[in-house]
Amino acid sequence: MIKEELISRSPVRIFEKSLHGGLKSGEIGIIASPAGIGKTSVLVQLALDKLLQGEKVIHVSFNQHTDYILAWYEDIFDEFIRRKNLDHARDIKDDLVKNRVILNFNQDIVTGDGILKSLRALIKDGGFKASSIIIDGFDFSKSSRSRMETVKASADEFGISFWYSCNVSEKAFDKKNIPLVICDCLDLIDVVIVLEPRADHIELFAAKDRNVLDLEHLAVKLDPKTLLILEN
Repeated sequence: MIKEELISRSPVRIFEKSLHGGLKSGEIGIIASPAGIGKTSVLVQLALDKLLQGEKVIHVSFNQHTDYILAWYEDIFDEFIRRKNLDHARDIKDDLVKNRVILNFNQDIVTGDGILKSLRALIKDGGFKASSIIIDGFDFSKSSRSRMETVKASADEFGISFWYSCNVSEKAFDKKNIPLVICDCLDLIDVVIVLEPRADHIELFAAKDRNVLDLEHLAVKLDPKTLLILEN
């Protein structure tokens, strides 16, 4: 299977269609669930889809070492190969690596301004014109509305989208299934996806899609064994 076919047949196309075209430049999206449900896997698959399309991605991790994140990319790409019989897989993987940067920060040590300064240096000064920034392991309880306002402004400045993971305990959602920890800055967030485990799969719901706050089932799910996005 050639790369173009893999892109066109990817379940991410269905995921994006469910969200009126997916996350656009200048927008912020959040993948929320309790720990261990599949947030990192979803983020990595969204990043890989961008990379397969020749776009650049910056992956920022706050709670895992770089080697751990690299292993996620390797494992998911290898599973793609196994399932899709991808031609010239090694050459494609080499191209993907060139377009990906992985950064690791400690949220208790590096300030939000410091992180955005590093991203600005990479994108603006370094010429790494990424289309998407993945933020994994960020603790929203240590954040503030003003910080998210700065992130939103940066998304507009860079012409880039931000996907965050948000770790939430099972009871820490409001009646519309929005994580309580982001409620005070919800107007700054464009898309909220909630992962919910079922008996034989992991369900994806859109708790927010731009100006609509209405829990809706998406047309994709996660395989509980591989955590790959699959058509529902």
